[in-house]
Amino acid sequence: MTALHDTDGAPVIIGGGLAGLITALALAPRPVLILTSAQLGLESSSVLAQGGIAASIGEDDDAALHLADTLVAGDGLCDETVAAAILAAAPAAIEQLARLGVVFDRDGRDRIALGLEAAHSRRRIIHAGGDATGRDIIRALVRKAYETPSITVLEGTKARRLVVEDNAVTGVLGETGQGRPVLFATDRVVVATGGIGGLFLHGTNPAGSIGQGLALAARAGAVMADLEFIQFHPTALDSKSFPSSLISEAVRGEGAILIDERRDRFMANLPGAELAPRDVVARAVWRHLAAGHRVFLDARNVRGLDFARRFPTITALCREAGIDPITQPIPVRPAAHYHMGGISVDQHGRTSVAGLWACGEAACTGLHGANRLASNSLLEAAVCGNWVARDIGGTASIRPRRPSLLPDGGASRSDPASVRSILSRHAGVLRDGDGLRTAVCELYPLANSQHAGSDPAMVGLMIVIAALRRQESRGAHGRIDFPDRTNLARRSTLCLDDALQTARGCVAEPVA
Repeated sequence: MTALHDTDGAPVIIGGGLAGLITALALAPRPVLILTSAQLGLESSSVLAQGGIAASIGEDDDAALHLADTLVAGDGLCDETVAAAILAAAPAAIEQLARLGVVFDRDGRDRIALGLEAAHSRRRIIHAGGDATGRDIIRALVRKAYETPSITVLEGTKARRLVVEDNAVTGVLGETGQGRPVLFATDRVVVATGGIGGLFLHGTNPAGSIGQGLALAARAGAVMADLEFIQFHPTALDSKSFPSSLISEAVRGEGAILIDERRDRFMANLPGAELAPRDVVARAVWRHLAAGHRVFLDARNVRGLDFARRFPTITALCREAGIDPITQPIPVRPAAHYHMGGISVDQHGRTSVAGLWACGEAACTGLHGANRLASNSLLEAAVCGNWVARDIGGTASIRPRRPSLLPDGGASRSDPASVRSILSRHAGVLRDGDGLRTAVCELYPLANSQHAGSDPAMVGLMIVIAALRRQESRGAHGRIDFPDRTNLARRSTLCLDDALQTARGCVAEPVA
């Protein structure tokens, strides 16, 4: 028996990372309900963020320069209007976070300290707690959320399906920590569930980041965008742990170099060297590993760098793995890190389904294009969470009663184990048509069943279909069989029915 939870017209936010928390706090004093599968903030990708937040607050910087760098990294696919609006809102977002209790790092003159990361033309990366920016931000926002009477947090509660009637949200079908189904009657839902790194064997997101929000929205009929573009961080700690520990791009920003087991600096002659855009660095590292080498990040000879003080979290992670980054090079490898694609939204965060908004990594705003510029993600979550809150604040609820329709099959469980090896083999840093078609044939039976991994398989299938359709190499999407860019830069869109129809056609054809 499914219990009914009356939200009394309050919107429901699914996810407790930066995007969800900002949305809830910006809606105050309006009532809001946050659903999170773990302790608030604990299992979010936000809490793991090391690099910082990009904002043009330096004396030699402005939003136009930030936009120019973002467009270059996005490789022709950024929505320039949306990107300009988000980046212009960056200084105000930093001020808001400070008001909410975030303590940013400061220099000797008590100004917010600004760091440099790859593909940025100015020092504009703002940190908190050195390399623990995400942790410090989430701690402050979680504390504020608990103190805010209008915010109700249900921890240990998973959203399993969205209830939709006539292309409009009427509820969320969830599951409590005791495994009991519960129906939240609401006509306003925000998906802020984070990314998809948990769908790969090597990823820097929490293991639970398996595209839950994408699955919820896709099964509800929402349009997805740019799913093929997955950013692989080039320097994750090469170990057997999951998630892979991130060795922040800021380490290279401070002067660390990439070497192999022969001490050869194999990227020295490439444009930008170690500070080239992430997709360039990731592919270079991937190819070097594929050629039988090991790859290391070497910060031992960076003049003036007190590594342990500048990067305390990374130092601790390395030492836990038996590596002293002060005296030894750090073994690294690419790992799935950030999804530029996601649920297609407009500048208000609205999806194609009425009453459904999305923000943060689960959403695709068009800011990142084909390749995210470093440290733009936390910024996007903060800015767009405010946009969503403002839009919801202007949208009246009809105070829905119990939905008359429930999703077919009820709530399914999500086990990504069967998906990880498929995506890692065929949809990683470099792809080709034969491998992608093989992945379609392997994922389709899982996605089209009541198997425990049906939701992760469905998300993986949509990613692979989008990658198969993009017959070029652009940004983070690298095709061995189509190594060049086309002259036409076009964003991609995909809905679940279209993906399943395409998959059926691929399965019907023998793989070469």
